[in-house]
Amino acid sequence: MGKSMIIASWIVLLALLTMLFSHLLDQQHNPNQDLQGQSLGQVKEVSLQRNRNGHYIANGSINGVPVVFLLDTGATDVAISTALARRLQLQRGPAIGLQTANGTLTGYATRLRSVRLANIQQQDVQAIINPGMQAEDEVLLGMSFLKHLELIQRGDTLTLRQ
Repeated sequence: MGKSMIIASWIVLLALLTMLFSHLLDQQHNPNQDLQGQSLGQVKEVSLQRNRNGHYIANGSINGVPVVFLLDTGATDVAISTALARRLQLQRGPAIGLQTANGTLTGYATRLRSVRLANIQQQDVQAIINPGMQAEDEVLLGMSFLKHLELIQRGDTLTLRQ
């Protein structure tokens, strides 16, 4: 009985430590999980913290469905995976040749009804369905969304204004 209690205690302790460290790693990967935007008169503003890899990653939504955005000023359009496009029931438009870090592949044009990052929202955003993207819920937030915003970077903070 005593050995069983000790083993059970160790298992519970290891499970708790695993949950704690998992949460810490998630926070390091995406420090912008609970974004709070603010409004300054007509101007909407949100500030993002850079993650430890130097990227700006933040929670947001497409057509009301939660996603994780990776801000990518080098991407012409918002890019989403085929799996996410199916889940959002997006229409595949014309085929488009894509030049990616992994080579050339064929993607498909589409339109997103709404894209939201905290209190900043845009309607009818041009996007690409990229079959080479593996992460279903991670979206490259490209210039088809970002070009309508003012971007101000200071240190490890990127402020977006609409």
